[in-house]
Amino acid sequence: MEQRKGVSVGAILLAAGQAKRMGENGQHKLLAEFDGVPLVRRSAIVLLASNATPVVAVTGHRQGDIEEALTGLDIATLFNPSYLIGMASSVACGVSHPQLAECDGVLVMLADMPGIVTGHIDSLIQAFQKSGGESIVRASFCDKPGHPVLFPQVLYDRLIRLSGDVGARELIADSKLPVITIDIGPAALLDVDTPTAIIENGGVLRG
Repeated sequence: MEQRKGVSVGAILLAAGQAKRMGENGQHKLLAEFDGVPLVRRSAIVLLASNATPVVAVTGHRQGDIEEALTGLDIATLFNPSYLIGMASSVACGVSHPQLAECDGVLVMLADMPGIVTGHIDSLIQAFQKSGGESIVRASFCDKPGHPVLFPQVLYDRLIRLSGDVGARELIADSKLPVITIDIGPAALLDVDTPTAIIENGGVLRG
């Protein structure tokens, strides 16, 4: 599918977190298997099949295991040395990747969302392209904002300055840019942060 108006979109896969809610010495949620595939790899495959290019995975906690799970995929990996201070540092790290700097927009996806499929990603990209690359586009379900979120290039500098564990909520609220919400169903709100959530959603705990 050709991109509308030449509006290009790259993607960041956030895979750096400590997974604290998995418990002390818990298994890593991103290595849990869904349909026999580690969750982080499944999320990467979903992004790589979409109209987003390039795709960059930001790693941190258990970097080696995460990178091993991504072996053989056409995905760049970027280690965030500041991953312990929160998700915002990983967003900032990813947006600073030189390949993404040239894109008109960047889609930020959490790696622990097993319900997200390529069609969801492409629906966000299509809405962004229709807007001329000048809006924030975010997934939602029943009017509740969720993930992924697509940011226009005009916000890159502010994304790079993000700090803490708040993600980009405040930036979205303060940006004064139009926000387009795309209802993609329950997948927009489903992240698996605990062993129970993984099992209830069809995952198998590994590593």
